Amino acid sequence: MAKKVLVIVSSPRKGGNSELLCDRFISGAEEAGHQVEKICLKGKKIAPCIACEACLNNGGVCVQKDDMGEILEKLIAADVIVLSTPVYYYSICAQLKIMIDRTLAGGSRLKSKEFYFIATAADGAHVMECTMNDMQGFVNCVPGSVVKGKVYGSAFHVGEIQGRPAMEEAYALGRNC
Repeated sequence: MAKKVLVIVSSPRKGGNSELLCDRFISGAEEAGHQVEKICLKGKKIAPCIACEACLNNGGVCVQKDDMGEILEKLIAADVIVLSTPVYYYSICAQLKIMIDRTLAGGSRLKSKEFYFIATAADGAHVMECTMNDMQGFVNCVPGSVVKGKVYGSAFHVGEIQGRPAMEEAYALGRNC
């Protein structure tokens, strides 16, 4: 059965290594017959959560009027969510963190998702464990959700991931999601 797959590219670099891995995941998922949409957070206007809690009392509508409302609806509608990030100081990048924080407005509507994580770092898989834990923390807050796979992309310079095993790992996860 075809699934709705939403791929979140959070890198501030267009065509960076994490985006290249996402594109391979997308190739696999599309070949498997899934409906895929890619959202690049670069260029999106998403303000940080201001902790006003208005969304908790008004049916899940954030008082901030930016691109997050549309992204949140796509997250809610998706069956599969791919979170990707470059690793910055052993953590996720700011763009992904802001998006995650703003999902509070989704409340109980954001639930029962299959997640895949894609991370890239210059210094190998051990550097990405904290980052994977950051993303896992988000998944733990989305009821009924599970992480189905992770890609550890060891690369630094743009395009350096090409030809590395992570590219085929991303493709295979997409093909089997």
